[in-house]
Amino acid sequence: MKLPLVRDLPAGACDTHLHVFGPVARFPYSPGRSYTPDDAPFETLQALHRRLGLQRGVIVQPGCHGYDMSAALDAVRHGKGQYRAVALVRTDVSSEELASLNEQGVRGVRFNFIAHLNNSSWSDILSIAERVKGLGWHLCLHSDQASLAYLLPRLPELDLPVIIDHMGRIDAAAGPDNPALKALLKLKHYPRAWIKISGLDRCSSTHRRPFDDAVHVQRAFLDEMPERLLWGSDWPHPNIEGDLPDEAELLNQLLRACPDDATLKRILVENPQHLYGFTSL
Repeated sequence: MKLPLVRDLPAGACDTHLHVFGPVARFPYSPGRSYTPDDAPFETLQALHRRLGLQRGVIVQPGCHGYDMSAALDAVRHGKGQYRAVALVRTDVSSEELASLNEQGVRGVRFNFIAHLNNSSWSDILSIAERVKGLGWHLCLHSDQASLAYLLPRLPELDLPVIIDHMGRIDAAAGPDNPALKALLKLKHYPRAWIKISGLDRCSSTHRRPFDDAVHVQRAFLDEMPERLLWGSDWPHPNIEGDLPDEAELLNQLLRACPDDATLKRILVENPQHLYGFTSL
């Protein structure tokens, strides 16, 4: 039996962080990948979104597909205007390639600052940022708690919106006085900074559903900067440690933590519409 939501989602609700994998028979994985997931095709994603009442989504290019955006762009095409994508790009990507990606629904570039992933240099990020800001794109920074001290002071160097994925993957066990959490909350004073209040499982110290120990982190952002928050499911949850999250359970955590319907609409509808250029339904 599928877990029901505790209340209905607003019209136009968007899942701003998810992945599609394969199917590998059509979209092979990168030879240099660090992991090999099971197929997680767009059709399965759409069925999940219909069940949950999510009408829009943002497909974040996964490392297992490398720089080949074929699977993500195919999904965007089949999404009939209700899906966008975030790319991984080579440092020598051409202006023509960037323009083509923009035409096909890409709205951002992602960079990793995680020990086990292929990380980019800051100079490369500055170079790419300069080239994509004219397209109206943003940057997604996938960090962990250890890398935040390096990243956060450098954000003002970027003249375009910046999203911190999964609440910076900070350690929820450190509690509300965690210096990393306090540093992230100070981004409310930096108007180009956005936070995805996703990844409860990646912040949890127990790694066990329903990841209640990390809800206080999500609530801290809801209290301090709801005007610049996004939510994502992180489906199908690649490279996780511990329990596989349930998407309805993750949504219910948000629905319970969100203080009112207006804030929920801002996070699920208005903020994604602003960043990703969705038109009104």
